[in-house]
Amino acid sequence: MLEHGGRLRAAARQYAPFCKGGLADWLDLSTGINPGVYPLPAIDPACWHRLPEDDDGLAVAAATYYGNDRLLALPGSQAAIQWLPALFPPVAVACLTPIYEEHPHAWERAGHKLRRLQNASLARALAAATPIIVLCNPNNPTGRTLPAAEVLAAAVQLQRRGGWLIVDEAFGDPDPENCVTAFAGGPAAPNLIVLRSLGKFFGLAGARVGFVFGAPEKLARLREVLGPWPLSGPARDVARQALADGAWQAQARRDLALASVRLATLLAPIGEVSHCALFATVATAHAAALFEYLARQAILTRHFPAHGLLRFGLPGGEAEWQRLGSALANWSP
Repeated sequence: MLEHGGRLRAAARQYAPFCKGGLADWLDLSTGINPGVYPLPAIDPACWHRLPEDDDGLAVAAATYYGNDRLLALPGSQAAIQWLPALFPPVAVACLTPIYEEHPHAWERAGHKLRRLQNASLARALAAATPIIVLCNPNNPTGRTLPAAEVLAAAVQLQRRGGWLIVDEAFGDPDPENCVTAFAGGPAAPNLIVLRSLGKFFGLAGARVGFVFGAPEKLARLREVLGPWPLSGPARDVARQALADGAWQAQARRDLALASVRLATLLAPIGEVSHCALFATVATAHAAALFEYLARQAILTRHFPAHGLLRFGLPGGEAEWQRLGSALANWSP
């Protein structure tokens, strides 16, 4: 199993000799999850007693929010990452890397021939002439974002040769105008499959709710693989309410826009910074040393040793911002 961010208990055990206090004293910046979590609404008590039902309003709320009713609700977009490769015969697959490593891992495990295109443009991926291209937009872990028009143009080009484009937009909610979810599986891009998550922007990672959008025949096959009741009743109820809360979404986008700039500015003296609304990533030769330095102060970040990157999620309240700022001010390679 691959390593992921958010393993706070393991970090607390590992760095216990250096960090006084308990788990609550740690500042977890390792995931890119919005610290301004959607406020947990009242949950219908019947959700705990009855089996989940597909016609409970979640699909309607999701179709409205994402602008596309060609969807399937999932126990997190991770479920789609794991099972989508099995819906295609073994072929060559291009992944624009660095990337969320579960993507290449899943395609390789399903028997596909993987081509990792390091720091490649989408045009370079198209030139590789593979039947399938997989990318994250915004990129995870770099935060760099491709224009929606470029992504859609790539889908059109792939369609001409019978190819497919898989786009993970897990971090896309803060900038919905640059998302291509609305086109997935439709007349303009029938070969486009898009993954979305409620874990990042809404901060509901523990609910394990995600969606996949695309061609109805692919969704039907994926539904068969997942089986009945892939989402719990309480998770469906919370997700439905979060997706319908336009006022909260608008305020969250305003808050994240300010916070992301603040974080990028704070990290600028350390190295080359790239960022999206939910995290910032520093490219530096000292990434490993900085990770270790911060961990010994009970600040957990996400190190990508293969790429020399260190990713920082957003601090929450002002005290967390001051704590990170103070730690970075005292850092020297």
